Parts: sequence; structure tokens; C-alpha cells
Amino acid sequence: MSRIGKQPITLPKGVNVEVAYATVKVKGPKGELNVPIDPEMKVKVENGSVQVERPSEQRRHKSLHGLTRTLVANAVKGVSEGYTREMLIKGIGYRAKLTGKNLELTVGYSHPVVVEPPAGITFEVPEPTKILVKGIDKQLVGQTAANLRAVREPSAYHEKGIYYADEPIKLKPGKAGTTK
Repeated sequence: MSRIGKQPITLPKGVNVEVAYATVKVKGPKGELNVPIDPEMKVKVENGSVQVERPSEQRRHKSLHGLTRTLVANAVKGVSEGYTREMLIKGIGYRAKLTGKNLELTVGYSHPVVVEPPAGITFEVPEPTKILVKGIDKQLVGQTAANLRAVREPSAYHEKGIYYADEPIKLKPGKAGTTK
């Protein structure tokens, strides 16, 4: 049996979960999320917790069991606490600033790159070299951060670019000069 799927999801104060046919609606203080789930999976809400059960021991149901539980748990955490992804910018003259809701990046191109946040995502720039991507949907926060990183990926030779704060940067040595 799935070790992750067996664990109940405790609901924090102020979070409501409703189960419809193939979706789970999670409402909380930060917003509302709809989680699509497989119609065969059974989601039960009782005594302030959510339990996910699978209908059989088929391989497909086993693989969906832990996935469904994790998706619902991520939605519960998102509407109660929210998700934040911290990104850093390294490079001479590289910086970020907010213009309204949009993020303006100066990262070595001939023009500044303007990034519009998708619905449900907000950008914060506490320092010119630090960006915070915030939202309630874990997948959307991660995808937006990946799109930002793709604007100027970290260089393995020059230690420049946009990268995650917890991402280790491995510098490669440049070409060694020939010795005589």
C-alpha cells in the first residue's frame, strides 16, 4: 500500500474541502483552488481531515493513490500558507525591478525583459538582485519561476544569470593555457 497515500491530511483552521465528481474544491483564507482528480479515487472528508482511498490494488490505482493525496495536500497548504519561490540574479549590471505588477529584468540583453505575472501570481523585489514569486498554486509558482530562470539561465563558466536561491551553481574551469 502507498505510504504517502495512507497518510491523512489534517485541515488547518479556516480551510474547507468539498468533494465533487472529479474535482476537490479547497477554500481557505488565501483563496480557492480546484484540484482535478481521477474519478475512480475516493476522497473522504471527516473529523477535520481528508483521507484518500483507492478502489483496488491495480497498478494504475496504486500509482494514482499517492499522487491524488499529494495534490490535495498541496492545495490545502497553498490556500492556508501559500508558496514562495526565491530567485537570485548574479552578474554585473543584472537587476530586477517592479513596474506596476510586471517584473522588469535587466540581464545583459540590449533591452529590458518585461515579464507579466499569470493570474494568481505576484512578484516581489526586496533587493535589486532578489525576486520572490508568490502564489497559492504550487505548480503555477514553480512554472513561473522556471520561466523566469529561462530568461537568462545560469552560466556554468561565468557565474551569471537568474537561478533559484537553493540551486547549487557548479562553475566549470575555463580553458587552461598551453604550457611550454
